[in-house]
Amino acid sequence: MSSHDGEDTAEQTSNVSTPEETDSAIITVYIGATVPTGFEHTAAEEVQEKIGVDARISKDRGRIYFPISTDKLFQVHRLRSVDNLFVVVEEYDHYQFKESKEETLMELQQLASKLPWSNALKVWELNRSLKKKKGHRKGGNSTRVKPDSEASVADTRQQELPRETSPAGGDAKTESVADPESCQQDSEEALPEARLIKFRVTCNRAGDKHSFSSNEAARDFGGAVQEFFQWKADMTKFDIEVLLNIHNEEVVVGIALTEESLHRRNISHFGPTTLRSTLCYGMLRLCKPQVSDVILDPMCGTGAIPLEGAIEFNSSFYVAGDNNDMAVNRTVNNVSHIQKRRADKGSSSGLPIDTVQWDVCNLPIKTSSVDIIITDMPFGKRMGSRKKNWDLYPSCLREMARVCRPGSGKAVLLTQDKKCFAKAVSQMGGLWRKVLTVWVNVGGLHAGVYLLKRTAAVFGQTPEDVRQPRGMAGTQMDERDNK
Repeated sequence: MSSHDGEDTAEQTSNVSTPEETDSAIITVYIGATVPTGFEHTAAEEVQEKIGVDARISKDRGRIYFPISTDKLFQVHRLRSVDNLFVVVEEYDHYQFKESKEETLMELQQLASKLPWSNALKVWELNRSLKKKKGHRKGGNSTRVKPDSEASVADTRQQELPRETSPAGGDAKTESVADPESCQQDSEEALPEARLIKFRVTCNRAGDKHSFSSNEAARDFGGAVQEFFQWKADMTKFDIEVLLNIHNEEVVVGIALTEESLHRRNISHFGPTTLRSTLCYGMLRLCKPQVSDVILDPMCGTGAIPLEGAIEFNSSFYVAGDNNDMAVNRTVNNVSHIQKRRADKGSSSGLPIDTVQWDVCNLPIKTSSVDIIITDMPFGKRMGSRKKNWDLYPSCLREMARVCRPGSGKAVLLTQDKKCFAKAVSQMGGLWRKVLTVWVNVGGLHAGVYLLKRTAAVFGQTPEDVRQPRGMAGTQMDERDNK
């Protein structure tokens, strides 16, 4: 899995003591990882499974921390449940902020010179050498702002300041991708003199008892970092991104190991509601795919869920379908993109996945032939409507129950329309039993991932199999609207 694209390929040095690449001593550091909110325990399980260490879940939702020795750093980039990675410089569980803004900001400035930067910089240097071995993606230098659950606490308006702040590792963040050709040109212009390392500070703050803003904290802390290391501030073509994460009394200072969130790894053709690959992985782990399972995504959109499954859980077979021809085309294009990428690397390009256009309420699939159904249902906001969901959800669950194996089949369904979904599940009580709900943040919306178990009831022999007349459903819907 290529975790890093578009990194700076130019050799960079600093006029301060930074770690030597010849230093081969193995050290142990703590790695921080941002994960989809609600799937922290799933990410911790993956860390234990793939790296063999215990991960600690942060008080600040959406983050985990775990130890790693530098000889195993490459394993960190194989994790499928993490969005961004950083190495911890120092963390404070109960940082005592001063009451006045001036005193607090002065303390943050003083903190920069007291931190144990050495090991974190060694890991950053090692991580950079690992990235160079993975190849590069050509592209322009761009900064993309993606506000999700909360407003971005900073933007690029600080033209006169040698630093920029933005949330890092939360649900809203600024991501910068450096252009290798541009950076190479910068390096050549700086020769024969060694070019200074470029950096920026990114701040993510949560809590209402702080006397300062995220902009102010990053501005003053960044100024102290610049003065201490004599680095050059650059908000877009930076080599090092220093992270200042503040959650109430918890303060973590780190150095970013990823320039672009790993959740973009599979999708080249995006749709209006494309799911993050990391969230897809969390949903897949909930249903524990087994060898030879037939896994169905009846409303696949861009195919993010079956693509992630076909790559990570490739002993199962995936069927992706949608009623929208544009969505089906996006899925086909995304599958082709992954196949071409794998072929270019010399690996097997085949994926156990098929794509079909169909009506989700009338699937061309044999009864009791599917092991797992996993899909992102329309929220009724950007796709569909809340009014239509009252008819759609029960019909979907009924048809899913028909094709799913009685007694052993499972469904993992994501939706933000919680009231409508709860009503639909209660109507289908003879066919589905709710096992677990994981609350997640999807594009700033509080949504639920529901794990359902197919009951042993044979389809066609329960009251739920009888379709309710459309007129009666419409009357009930009008009554709800009047209320």
